[in-house]
Amino acid sequence: MEEEAPRGRRIFLNHLDSYCGRSIGKYLSTAVVGATLESAEDEEEGEENEPPVDPTSTGETYEIVGTLSNPESADLQFAKETYAVSSREELLSHLLECEIVLYNITEDVSQIEEATWAASALHKEIETFAKQKLFILISTIMTWANTKPFDPETPEAPFIEEDFRKRRSHPAFVDHLNAEKHIAKLGKTNKKKFSTYVVASGHQYGAEEGLFHYFFKMCWLGETPAIPVFGDGKNIIPTIHVRDLAIVLQNVAELKPAFQYILGVDSSMHTLRELIKCISKNIGPGKIEKVPKENAFLSKELTQMQLDMLFVNLRMESLYLKENFNINWFAETGLIDNIAQVVLEYKQARGLLPLKVYIHGPPGSGKSTIAKELCKHYKLHYVSTNDAISEKIADLEQIVAKEPVRVESEVEGEGEGEREGEGEGERVVEEEEEEEGENIEEAKDFLDAIKENMQQNKGKLGDEYILKIMKDKLMSMPCRNQGYVLDGFPETYEEAMELFRVEEDEGEEEEEQAAGKMPKFNQIIIPEFIFSLMASDEFLINRIIQLSESEVAGTQYTEEQFLEALKHFRKINADDVTVLNYFDELEIHPQFVDVAVYEDFENRLAVSKIIKEVGEPRNYGLTDEEKEVLQRQAAEEQLAKEAKEKAEQERKEDKEREERKERWEEWIKQQEEVKKQEQELLEAQSIPLRNYLMKNVMPTLMQGINECCRIRPDDPVNFLVRQNISSRTVLISTGINVKS
Repeated sequence: MEEEAPRGRRIFLNHLDSYCGRSIGKYLSTAVVGATLESAEDEEEGEENEPPVDPTSTGETYEIVGTLSNPESADLQFAKETYAVSSREELLSHLLECEIVLYNITEDVSQIEEATWAASALHKEIETFAKQKLFILISTIMTWANTKPFDPETPEAPFIEEDFRKRRSHPAFVDHLNAEKHIAKLGKTNKKKFSTYVVASGHQYGAEEGLFHYFFKMCWLGETPAIPVFGDGKNIIPTIHVRDLAIVLQNVAELKPAFQYILGVDSSMHTLRELIKCISKNIGPGKIEKVPKENAFLSKELTQMQLDMLFVNLRMESLYLKENFNINWFAETGLIDNIAQVVLEYKQARGLLPLKVYIHGPPGSGKSTIAKELCKHYKLHYVSTNDAISEKIADLEQIVAKEPVRVESEVEGEGEGEREGEGEGERVVEEEEEEEGENIEEAKDFLDAIKENMQQNKGKLGDEYILKIMKDKLMSMPCRNQGYVLDGFPETYEEAMELFRVEEDEGEEEEEQAAGKMPKFNQIIIPEFIFSLMASDEFLINRIIQLSESEVAGTQYTEEQFLEALKHFRKINADDVTVLNYFDELEIHPQFVDVAVYEDFENRLAVSKIIKEVGEPRNYGLTDEEKEVLQRQAAEEQLAKEAKEKAEQERKEDKEREERKERWEEWIKQQEEVKKQEQELLEAQSIPLRNYLMKNVMPTLMQGINECCRIRPDDPVNFLVRQNISSRTVLISTGINVKS
């Protein structure tokens, strides 16, 4: 009798917040326990006869618990519990609570020692197990990296699981190999209670991307004309979508295969060059360039482990997996065949969504300034008709100038040794073979047509050519990836309809027009935000008048041209149907910004208002270099601010000191004036007394003094008294204050 599928299993997984851990944990948290035990035939019958059912509604799902690589990681909603383990005893207690233990050693080498300890510690507790426990080690195919073909006559024969005893590890992955051997050995003593498995994973991709994220990010940012391929790129890289790896692990956990060693690889055998070329074509510039392997070590974003993994060269096939497992593959044929879905996953997982903005407004309102500031803030592509035309002509001339010889064939023919010796650090750019053959003649014809049209129109390009060039620009991979800011084009309803329309059959188009329906628009390139700048003619003319002659020279802001352009803008936007009506009909409603309100010549306030409406950036965050620059700028601004505040404080102190000095001098002056006035008052008050003394006292006193001088008595005062001089006179003369 077949054993019933176990229910409510608890799975332990280390580093739940890592790329691999998060992806595996998310999948297993929604996987129905025992789902892989159903036969493939039953699944097919169910798909044919019944509508799809949410798998989580048909049975119990796994409970995911585990550790974190970073204790500050965001809350993982798929995990029932996360542990900040402080001791081995505590970790062992958590492991004993789980029926399945998964240990991933493909991302962090420090987990190798912990994984071997965990398996050994569980093995020591084997007698206490009430039911069987499974330990699955998620290792890497790098433990096969130095394995040589077993049959020299068939070097292209792939390695399979049965060859695992003959595998030879890359020197940097010997510890991984030793862990595989140790854990496999532990599972052989008592399989009924403790079984161990090793899943050698191919290089993982999918979701937010692992090993290949370096190339995805480089393509997305669009800062390089070609994506590098280190070395000749002919090495074959075994891969597996991270979701398929999770499905393999579920199969191992539920089927409990008799074979302990499983190769977790898909059926693809793509080379490094093929993988990078596919990524470049579908998300980047479409070109690749061969660079010496040594250049790879200069990159700060690639670790030594990642470089070793990129240079591996292995042909592998998982026969056991195909013959014994019940896998509903997500990407069985590999990254290249499933690139569209992989790119979509990548954008969604990292929140990389294009931001498309159209700036509308009269000449002189600051459209270009605002558009360029938005591009700088959001890392978008600035799109104007003049720039797009110049860029298109330059690209066409470059294509026409090329020789229709495939670069790769030259490299292969000359020999790698000679080719690599032709100058240190030489880069060889390769393009799509079919593009080289097909586009040269087309490019020449289009270039000639553009030049002829410009000659006929006195240097201006006709509307049909401008529309084609602008549509090509908006459909380019950089604009589709990050987004764009359109500067003032289209100007009319008809131009907008032609620019954003989807190519349809003539019959369908005529039917839509007859029915009065809006033609279908291209959702890939249609703007998401429409901002219309508003200002009066008087304001715009005054703004242009303030421009210096050097700023006006060579632009449309000469008096005659500006007034003509302003008149044309007012005319086309006063019609019954305008370009803004087009977007209104698509329910992309324009937002109006009155630039005259701010009285800001550089439109900084208008830019701030638009940024507030648009919201947060949808691109990658700042690079380390950009963060350093911003930190340096912030530090310099802080120092400048502190210096300014210090200077202002010193100025205030000097001013206060000067004011105090002035107040002190004024007080001293006032004090001196008071003393002077008091002195004058005293002198004025003393005049009557002085006159009295001179008339009534001084004669008698002089007489008495003369007598004293003549006689010279021992006691002059008594003498004067005896001489009938009043005592008052005597006292006054001797300086004694006598009140009247």
